[in-house]
Amino acid sequence: EVQLQASGGGLVQAGGSLRLSCATSGIIFEDYAGAWFRQAPGKEREGVSSISSRDGSTYYADSVKGRFTISRDNAKSTMYLQMNSLRPEDTAVYYCAAAASGGWTARGWQRLYEYNYWGQGTEVTVSS
Repeated sequence: EVQLQASGGGLVQAGGSLRLSCATSGIIFEDYAGAWFRQAPGKEREGVSSISSRDGSTYYADSVKGRFTISRDNAKSTMYLQMNSLRPEDTAVYYCAAAASGGWTARGWQRLYEYNYWGQGTEVTVSS
């Protein structure tokens, strides 16, 4: 059974930091691209960041560039999202996702359908 377990969310003041983790099991994580998406109340789920399986190339939404950093530890089958300089507009439920490398493209990293597996989400609330 494949599982993606997201954790690390919480309540933080604007300007603060959080580190999200996504622990995977049931897949050979190094063969999968990883990504973080988020969904704010009343809004569609949007791509935040992605990291490729092969060379660890990273991709970011314009809204988080320079503030968020995605990384992965294949030995631990875990992916991370370091979030700094948080803003109230970053408030959302954050989801991690994994895509088999054969079906993932750098150009399409924000497409939900490119991802085979999803975590349950962890809530991030940024107060002003």
